[in-house]
Amino acid sequence: MQATKLRLNLAVYVIFIACILLAPMFLEEFALNRLAKFLVFGMLGVAIALSWGYAGILNLGQGLFFGLGAYMLGMSLKLASPTSMAQGSDTPVPDFMLWNAEPGSKTDLCCINGGSWLWIPFQNHWFGILMGMVLPTLVAFGLGMVVFRKRIAGVFVSVITLACVLLVRLLIVDAQPLTNGWNGLTDLGILTIGETEFDPYSVTTYYLVAISLSVALILGRLLTETRSGMILQAIRDDYNRARYLGFEVSSFQVFFFCASALIAGYAGMLYVIVAEFASPAFMELSFSITMVVWAAVGGRGSLIGACIGALLINVIETSVSETAALVEAWKVIIGLIFVLVVLFMPQGLAGLASSVTDRVLERFSGRAARLRQADSQQQPAE
Repeated sequence: MQATKLRLNLAVYVIFIACILLAPMFLEEFALNRLAKFLVFGMLGVAIALSWGYAGILNLGQGLFFGLGAYMLGMSLKLASPTSMAQGSDTPVPDFMLWNAEPGSKTDLCCINGGSWLWIPFQNHWFGILMGMVLPTLVAFGLGMVVFRKRIAGVFVSVITLACVLLVRLLIVDAQPLTNGWNGLTDLGILTIGETEFDPYSVTTYYLVAISLSVALILGRLLTETRSGMILQAIRDDYNRARYLGFEVSSFQVFFFCASALIAGYAGMLYVIVAEFASPAFMELSFSITMVVWAAVGGRGSLIGACIGALLINVIETSVSETAALVEAWKVIIGLIFVLVVLFMPQGLAGLASSVTDRVLERFSGRAARLRQADSQQQPAE
């Protein structure tokens, strides 16, 4: 029965990946762009499931890593925009730096304001892409080393991650001359790699997002089934027992915390490509908590479940918020869905599907056993 359930689980992955890869055959450009945004959120669901569901680390600051990834690529694309190229300088300069510059300042990234030199390496797209993955991972590593080496666990981890995302958000907002503050990074250029342009509404960009999500799901599934993944789940279930058995608990926690941050940072970069902006709103507390809701509804103990939960909630949210009669109540509806799931389906939709599958397989296996027993009784004794 366990082998059958495993095959069914793998079939869900195959069907889901096939569906998102075939979507361009049935959707127009606008719908495809919206679906690409939802798939990015699905990747965030995978990151939350990896951290919360498998590692037992309830991260209420996942928006920190998402936002850092978004800003790293956003800075690079901002320098590639026509407005940055038209500031009367040999090198591109963001328009908001000119607005915030002191009179007489040289129109150049080296010295238009204090700290503007930090933007110079981002003239290369590859640097922005690299930093979009490296910086969130390094921040997660530093935070994880402090938190998990000190054996901080439970709600205290949630509070620390929450404080970190709010702190970084405040820094970005206050650094108006460098980040454009509340307005974020807008009027971005199009990501171009070689001769390929990733226009937000193109099929090429959609496939970049869809394939990235597929790879994240597959690698995440393989990672959780390794020996390290099994040990991590043992740590989640009984922290002290795992430590007494001799496992370096903090090392496993830091590694998976970094893996979750890497996925979130990469998702942030993809969102900038399809949405064409980066904003401090990515680091709002409400957004990070919303990610947790996605994982809870879909099932935090399942990567594919958390991913589908993110897609489902965003589809419902978009449909309800665009309905005139429900435009004022859509947040209440989403909150009600979350409360009902927590009360009646604590393992989420994936847990419900798993329970139904177990019952069906038990019924069929019991029926098969009775048929075999009946056949054996009908056979003449030798």
